[in-house]
Amino acid sequence: MAERNREEWKDWFDENASRLLLYARQQTRTGIDAEDVLQDAFIRMWRTAEKEPELGLPNLPFAFTSIRRCAIDLARKNQRRQRREEVAHAEKDDVQWFEYGLEDQERNAALEQAMKRLPEKYQEVITLKIWGEQTFQAIADLHDISINTVASRYRYALQGLRRELESSPHLTS
Repeated sequence: MAERNREEWKDWFDENASRLLLYARQQTRTGIDAEDVLQDAFIRMWRTAEKEPELGLPNLPFAFTSIRRCAIDLARKNQRRQRREEVAHAEKDDVQWFEYGLEDQERNAALEQAMKRLPEKYQEVITLKIWGEQTFQAIADLHDISINTVASRYRYALQGLRRELESSPHLTS
């Protein structure tokens, strides 16, 4: 778009920003995502104007419609994400971590329960290191943390498992 047209858009937005943001806050209910919704709507209007330059600057009804549609899209996206997270959380509790042999069933059940009681960051390191056969460096790269942090988490996880398993009534041998 031409520089002059960009200035016109900027001036139009500056003139209407407060009323558009107020409407976006009302549409998002919580108001937390209002600025994101307004930005998405403005980008949609800008792209429409690039495709159809004869439309010129947006009018307020079109802007309000764009904001409403963006708010609806965001709400749907958040609802889908929340449902996926709820399902994943429910499945996490139902997942059997180890294959049980008859002779090791109690030991494995105790280990599984001990693992579930560890903080998630420790669970991940233990799982990746022992069962995933990953190096500390590979785990550090995956989580974008230092190798020393990975080693510490591994050490603390093993200490936590040891403490849990030593206090377990199922593991007297």
